[in-house]
Amino acid sequence: MNLLDPTRPFYATGQLPTDSDLQVSPLGYKQKICQEHLHADDTEAPSKQAAPDASLTVHLLKGEASHSKAVAMPAASQCSSWLASLVYPLGRYFVVPAYFRRVEVFGRENLPRTGPVILAPTHRSRWDAVMIPYAAGHDITGRHLRFMVSADEVRGLQGWFIRHLGGFPIDTSRPAIASLRHGVDLLQNSESLVIFPEGNIFRETQVQRLKPGLARLALQAEASHPSLDIKVVPIRLYYSKPFAPWRCRVKIFIGQPLYVAAYDLKTPKQSAQLLTADLKQAIEAL
Repeated sequence: MNLLDPTRPFYATGQLPTDSDLQVSPLGYKQKICQEHLHADDTEAPSKQAAPDASLTVHLLKGEASHSKAVAMPAASQCSSWLASLVYPLGRYFVVPAYFRRVEVFGRENLPRTGPVILAPTHRSRWDAVMIPYAAGHDITGRHLRFMVSADEVRGLQGWFIRHLGGFPIDTSRPAIASLRHGVDLLQNSESLVIFPEGNIFRETQVQRLKPGLARLALQAEASHPSLDIKVVPIRLYYSKPFAPWRCRVKIFIGQPLYVAAYDLKTPKQSAQLLTADLKQAIEAL
């Protein structure tokens, strides 16, 4: 985000950042698949001989849609108000105070109360799924959060809770059309979507290379309805000790949102790269 004009991206001149400068892979080209897939897209790009596609959805799926054995996973999700009214207060008033010594949240004034939003937090612990609702959940903003999670987490009893608390699965190695479409639909319905852009859990404090899926999804949704005004909110979590042991301290910083409409929707490849780079810088500044 440009500090002089918060509606404009960092690279408003159109000059693309280099990989060495920002450590952001160019739209996932030759990207290695993480050993532990969590919450973010990480797909291979098409060969250089392939013709460019007009739709960003095709870029999201290319490389996976051609696999005949890939099965489209159902992505329907719902947020049960009665279940959320039980689980989230239990976490806020009992689980979190009992486990952590102190949890501090800064920047809640930057959370949009209306309109489509993507919350983009760093990923440092399994506790992040509790910390994000604690910092930006329904009792703070009046909005239920919809988590995009890896497919292997939405199974059994845990999967039942995730689905009924607004989560939905995505196969990060071969994302199904239904999952990506569901993410776009949620944004079109002005929901608040949580995507961990680093993709994996990292114990280091520095911000890791971001996956391009978040930017691609945001741009696709904005392009489908240019008046959506999607905002991407950078969030950084700090645990006082690695692995978040008992009685450790937590600090959560919420930054000013980036406006997806500020990026050129007619050049989705370059815009996705710029948005990813801007998001990384915004998180690092927290």
